Amino acid sequence: MLMPKRVKWRKQQRGRMSGKELRGVEVAFGDLGLQALEPCWMTQRQIEAARRTIVRFVKRKGKMWVRVFPDKPVTKKAAETRMGKGKGAVDHYVAVIKPGRIILEIGGVEDDQAREALRLAAYKLPIKTQIVGRRDLTATASTEE
Repeated sequence: MLMPKRVKWRKQQRGRMSGKELRGVEVAFGDLGLQALEPCWMTQRQIEAARRTIVRFVKRKGKMWVRVFPDKPVTKKAAETRMGKGKGAVDHYVAVIKPGRIILEIGGVEDDQAREALRLAAYKLPIKTQIVGRRDLTATASTEE
């Protein structure tokens, strides 16, 4: 499973997921990407399930990039434990996803096959997503001149 090798601090506070993502909002590596439309905490299991779906559908052809990594620890107290006595132990890790973030990218396969693979992967994720393409840099450069 995905989890950090080392962390500076073992436990973190929950934080806020308000606002839009500023970084990682454009398709940078592949041809098509899966973009988040809602905020969420995405667990390592959800990311792995989506990754496996894509790998199986394209039969290991092309290349795939996972653009998110679960590095936020989530703590949980044991079942039937009384309140108090400090914060619970680290249970699992999550990736904080804000709207606009590119979660997965795919390249090196036909466009319709890549779209279908991303559509199937989107079913494994807990949020609404959309499939976005790479912005063609040559087209924007020619219109500015």
